[in-house]
Amino acid sequence: MADFAEEHEPPATVRLFIAVAPPDDAKAELADALAPVYEAHPRLRRNRIEDWHITLAFLGELPSDVVPRLRTALEAVAASHPALALELSGAGHFDDRVLWCGLRGEVAGLHRLASAARAAVAASGVRFDDRPLSPHLTLARARRDNPDGVPQAAAELSGFTGRPWRAERLHLVGSNFGRGPGPIRYRDVASWPLTGGAPPR
Repeated sequence: MADFAEEHEPPATVRLFIAVAPPDDAKAELADALAPVYEAHPRLRRNRIEDWHITLAFLGELPSDVVPRLRTALEAVAASHPALALELSGAGHFDDRVLWCGLRGEVAGLHRLASAARAAVAASGVRFDDRPLSPHLTLARARRDNPDGVPQAAAELSGFTGRPWRAERLHLVGSNFGRGPGPIRYRDVASWPLTGGAPPR
């Protein structure tokens, strides 16, 4: 994902979310497993591999001037939480329209990280819709003229289990820069290493 700092004229508002992201080799492994699925379902509207991420909190459209507060709050969260051992595994869909890959491993730790990040955002005075967390990686969406593609693709990918990897950074991400009619694009606003100690047993 490109860097937020590349914007010469920062927008008045920015659509933000908090996430972790798989490393490139884990994404490449999933992309290889997806290749025959996409070949069988060419009408799926695919997410770019560069943008694959696991959302921990969607903050929505916010004034750009809240970003410094969020940086401070989330830096402290990252410093107090450890890196997490995860695997991309299985597949499913939301409402027959959104294809996703699931997660295994230290998912409980991911929930703790998300809860801490959300609490820090709220404590910084930023209001957002605190939706329940269902950790997943969104892969593709159905087109209106192809309503059956996503459930079939999910069934074909359901046996996938990738190699273990570590979520080592917490990301604050801005989406849809430029607000054009094309596909959504993402840029890192900031990210921080997860450097906290081991979670309690």
